[in-house]
Amino acid sequence: MPRSVPSPFRRSPGSLAAGALLLAATLALSIATFLGIRYAGLAALDADLQDRLTVARHAVVTEVERFRYLPGVVGQDARVLALLAGTASADEANLYLRRVRELSGVDELYVINPSGTTVAASNWNEPGSFLGQNYGFRPYFRRALDEGEARYYAVGVTTGKPGYFLASRLGTAKRPLGVAVAKVDLAGLQATWVRAGEAVALADPLGVVFLAGPQGWLYRPLTPLDADSLDLLRAERRYSGLAVDEAAPLGPAMATDAGGALRMADATIAPDDWRLLVGLPVAPAIATARLSALIVALAGLLASAGLLVLHERRQLLRERLNQHALLERAVAERTEALAHEIEERRRAERELRETHEHLVHAAKLAVLGRMSSTIVHEVSQPLSALDTTLAAAELHLDREDAARALRSVRSGRDLLVRMQKMVKALKSFGSRQRLEPPSAVDMGGVLAAAAEVLAPRLRELGVTLDLPPVQEWPPVRGHAVRLEQVATNLILNAAEATAAGGRRDPVEVRLERAGGGLRLTIADRGPGIPEAMREKILEPFFTTRTSGLGLGLSIVRTMLDQMAGHLSFAERPAGGTLTRVDLALYEPGREALRRRA
Repeated sequence: MPRSVPSPFRRSPGSLAAGALLLAATLALSIATFLGIRYAGLAALDADLQDRLTVARHAVVTEVERFRYLPGVVGQDARVLALLAGTASADEANLYLRRVRELSGVDELYVINPSGTTVAASNWNEPGSFLGQNYGFRPYFRRALDEGEARYYAVGVTTGKPGYFLASRLGTAKRPLGVAVAKVDLAGLQATWVRAGEAVALADPLGVVFLAGPQGWLYRPLTPLDADSLDLLRAERRYSGLAVDEAAPLGPAMATDAGGALRMADATIAPDDWRLLVGLPVAPAIATARLSALIVALAGLLASAGLLVLHERRQLLRERLNQHALLERAVAERTEALAHEIEERRRAERELRETHEHLVHAAKLAVLGRMSSTIVHEVSQPLSALDTTLAAAELHLDREDAARALRSVRSGRDLLVRMQKMVKALKSFGSRQRLEPPSAVDMGGVLAAAAEVLAPRLRELGVTLDLPPVQEWPPVRGHAVRLEQVATNLILNAAEATAAGGRRDPVEVRLERAGGGLRLTIADRGPGIPEAMREKILEPFFTTRTSGLGLGLSIVRTMLDQMAGHLSFAERPAGGTLTRVDLALYEPGREALRRRA
């Protein structure tokens, strides 16, 4: 009988035991890797949720705040006041409201008398007109009469279209003349969320979702509504025509979408006590943890296979080929994942740049918002003077006094030129500019442009501006439009601080050579900035004012960082603040090297 040949595939008990131990260790390490990567991924997801929550909150606040001033401004018009006083018909007021609607982009504007009946509306001649409708049951009407201002989101009982109602009382609390209302359409904000596929929702104080990216969330309560809440909704007709009381509460349904489980974060938006909710899928974080655990498991298997191969030479080639194929597949998958991550990072950087540009533009509009009442005053004065001048010209023509009529016409033209210059300066300042590479900027021209934009507001505050003498200054490295915004923000802050302190000293603006660059110094006589607050006020969304977003100084510092500039504050002798901006000089040779690099 021939001798039996030992099988090359037969493993020794020692090899099997070692292999079993290695496999157990690999399994434990893979589980630990999965749990660790999963925890880190969820932590990164929470950080991303907070960033998205901040951006979404800013978008909602910006959309609302840009129309906040409108009811108060409309209520100051003589045609509206005459209508409420009973000395004029509604025709001129209706035309005026429609024109304001076309210029501002607001959804609708209307005026309500003290009994709750609409006496003038921008849609007076359109289907679903508000004219003649009684809105005395609406909370925004009653609250505006009692408190002066009110905000309220609801579905229109006349048009069936939802909107955000901004109301302002006309007249005094003891003798109210009526209420001016601006209806703001927030559908554009919701459309943006829908296009982007964002799991974002906005709920009212009762917990009813009225704006959402996922359409299945709309007009559903977050939790079951109690009897008092249902009675309040019916009394106010907040969601007229929508069966909110019959809709099933969202509850756990908000934690999932078509892509799987969602991780949620929320925040409160004042003063309406709205609740903003943002969700992100957890599937990518779980997938990354699983992939990492798989790579660790593969590495452990390779180590186990290497030890076993030392004892079993006949399986060496087979094991290497199998492991090589597995490794190539894992590397290919990881390479693809890395390429996807790189593309996602680039997209995120583009979105961050775009968001920053939006914030810069929002800061410009915030400055114009602070000056809105002054701008209205500056336009209304020349218009009144122009009306008087043209009436005088007509009278002179009737008397055939051509010389005096010509002088009146020329005077009226000068008034028009004055208004054109002011509107051109405000339009240039408030426009969205494309950011070009840094260039040589004349700071004298920058300060002159800022002074022209701020002139109406400075006159209203009763504060004068002391600019540096006209002379040749070396050009600085930066962007003229951005530097105009920096100068406008800082000078306006200094002027308002001086006026708030009860002083009428001029705001002094100086330029000087310092440290190889050019230094802009703005000196005011305000209450000053405590040393402990000088870094805090540069943080985003921090403000000591009762209004505003707290973004002005933060955006100023960001723009200066992009232009190699530096912003600092110091105490001014005898009271006040010294605001210093240090700017680098423009050097063509060094700039060419930067662009080639």
